[in-house]
Amino acid sequence: MTQPTFGKKIKELRTTKGLTLDQLATETGSSKSYIWELENKDPPRPSAEKLAAIAVALGVTTDYLIGREEVTIADAQDKAFFREYSKMPDDTREKIRAMAKLLGGKKE
Repeated sequence: MTQPTFGKKIKELRTTKGLTLDQLATETGSSKSYIWELENKDPPRPSAEKLAAIAVALGVTTDYLIGREEVTIADAQDKAFFREYSKMPDDTREKIRAMAKLLGGKKE
């Protein structure tokens, strides 16, 4: 099975999140036409800064977007979440851990 192209990944993630081209452009400091070009031109040529902003907005890693990782979308989302989690204050991380235990059915 072939992996989706860079542009297809962006479009699929954007539409799954319910974002328009305009909304993703705004979130990433880009223009609507730039996002459209990334989704539709082959091969796209995004800057590292724009690529990072798009990955953050879509909740995945840059490696996932450019195809360096042979992982599922869920794995890429988990890695992106963990990066955000790692930057959170200690008390927030403790709350998230407690919530995860409750959701997972584990008791302390």
